Amino acid sequence: MNNKVIGTCFGALAGIIDVIPMIVQKLTWDANISAFAMWTVIGFLVSVVELKIKPILKGIIIAFAVLLPVAVLVGWKDPVSLIPISLMTIILGGLLGYTINKLTNKRYE
Repeated sequence: MNNKVIGTCFGALAGIIDVIPMIVQKLTWDANISAFAMWTVIGFLVSVVELKIKPILKGIIIAFAVLLPVAVLVGWKDPVSLIPISLMTIILGGLLGYTINKLTNKRYE
């Protein structure tokens, strides 16, 4: 399977994982759709960006880079909400980096 398709599919899976607790918390649909779209894009970027670092770290860095503009908006109104957002970004970003690297057989060294 194409690396871009693998990245996008696993990004969508991460988006679903991230959105489930948001639905339980009854957050707005625009927030849910935004989170899902963000993770889909992150999965794609992890699969195409070439960084010579460990895959887990690559996933985390790309995830935080994509999250940064949203984090500014969210943190401006509710800084405490950045804690769970950051935790999910570390976990899902690292998992995406690791999984996509394993499935696409990319080397980082």
